[in-house]
Amino acid sequence: MIRSTLPHLHVAALSSAGMSGKNNEDRYAVSSFLVSKEDARPSVFAMVADGIGGHRAGEVAAELAVNYISMGVGESNAKRPVKILETAIHDASQAIAAHSAGKEDEEGMGATCACAWVIENKLYTAYVGDSRIYLLRGKFIQRLTIDHTWVQEAYEKGIITAEQMRDHPNVHVIRRHLGGIKLPEVDFRLRIDNEETNEESENNQGFHLEPGDTILLCSDGLTDLVWDDEIQKVVRSKRDLKSAAETLVNLANERGGHDNITAVLLAMPRLEETSPNKHGLMDWLLGD
Repeated sequence: MIRSTLPHLHVAALSSAGMSGKNNEDRYAVSSFLVSKEDARPSVFAMVADGIGGHRAGEVAAELAVNYISMGVGESNAKRPVKILETAIHDASQAIAAHSAGKEDEEGMGATCACAWVIENKLYTAYVGDSRIYLLRGKFIQRLTIDHTWVQEAYEKGIITAEQMRDHPNVHVIRRHLGGIKLPEVDFRLRIDNEETNEESENNQGFHLEPGDTILLCSDGLTDLVWDDEIQKVVRSKRDLKSAAETLVNLANERGGHDNITAVLLAMPRLEETSPNKHGLMDWLLGD
């Protein structure tokens, strides 16, 4: 793909170390492209990674995850997005494992990742761990990802209830991450309806976004302290994405901020923003 300086989506991002005094082990990236010289479709790739491991090892793992995955996507031809994402995530996982091999202070380091790739108006997602991706459409919010955690598995097996999940002692026990000896199973379930089967969710890859749709990628430092319906109200009540990101991060910090907090927001322009009599995106698309 070809790097572009002007994304076709509205973008805002913010990361905070939180209030606990720990280092910020979250990392994020947002990149914009044109598919190729022959294919002028715009593309935006965004991701969040949450590091695992002490002695600053988590920071290193998250940095490697962001760098390798972003590079893998950016250097691709965008023809098979799901396969490209899987390969990039596996490459990142191997890089993290290789980096920590034989280093006592970095042993066991790893990272989660949540990736959203929008090619024109088609959304592709991939994720490992408990960082999340949300779709906000109108008054509704839908969590597109499914956490790879002990509590999620226990809930699905009927061992605990939804109400017990949030405060359970094992709430942060992650079942999948980048950096292990084995390659992680990358999750491509893009859950538009909570009643869908796993196969139906995977078939949603390439989901068509509508004008005004907003995508949120975030680490668990946000979702541990701010409920889904609160996220929806904040994003829809603010005048722009920057204000929304700031409010979300501030709200988590006001409630204790016990972990790092990262929020990345992408929004499809509304119809009135792309009408011919408006400047900005349409001028760019037309080459004016």
